[in-house]
Amino acid sequence: MIEIKNLHVKIADTDTMILNGVNLTVKAGEVAAIMGPNGSGKSTLSYVMAGKSDYEVTQGDILFNGESILEMEPDERAVAGLFLAFQYPLEIPGVPTMNFLKAALNSQRKARGQDELTTPDFIRKVKGAAQHLGIDMTMLKRPLNVGFSGGEKKRAEILQMSLLEPKFCVLDETDSGLDIDALKIVSDGVNALRTPERGFLVITHYQRLLDHIVPDSVHVLYKGRIIKSGDKSLALHLEENGYADVIKEVA
Repeated sequence: MIEIKNLHVKIADTDTMILNGVNLTVKAGEVAAIMGPNGSGKSTLSYVMAGKSDYEVTQGDILFNGESILEMEPDERAVAGLFLAFQYPLEIPGVPTMNFLKAALNSQRKARGQDELTTPDFIRKVKGAAQHLGIDMTMLKRPLNVGFSGGEKKRAEILQMSLLEPKFCVLDETDSGLDIDALKIVSDGVNALRTPERGFLVITHYQRLLDHIVPDSVHVLYKGRIIKSGDKSLALHLEENGYADVIKEVA
């Protein structure tokens, strides 16, 4: 589904390299977790996959179902089925959340040659998804993410993911700022979307998220490259022992 091949990335218009040869394959139906110390390039990887213009790919490729996405604009990647949940979702004053959701959903449907949803059909769809995430509909009348708590912002993003039904989801530290109850609600929302056809890349610092979203594979990113891969037991090892011994293995 996703194949990242020898990916080298720098900050645009500088010589500062962030990723130094990332290789990673995530199959359909798989949940892969990326862990690593601060500054290892985890968020950069997610941004490059989504098409953020602050970065420049100097070498390598990202294939989505066998097709390179590097020349695609961010909206084209979204239409193709890629979704990024941000670590810090942006606030958009003046844009009601419901209006944003309807515009995003119908824009993608139109780009895929599907009919746009009528307002009644859209509201029914949102109500059903919101109920599963413990989202009060009054929250969706507020400007997008403005005044939202950390948990509300993350639930709103998982709601977007549920409505857009992407083929591959990248979660960039989606557990950041969540208390225990919100973490469980968000994780349940993610788990409800797990299917044999959909892949996930979960980026996190902590094992606690992976207690709820159990990964099929775990990968350690350090200094811009993956230095170790394993199953879910690797995350437990990192939680107990930190990164030092893993880093020593490749020093």
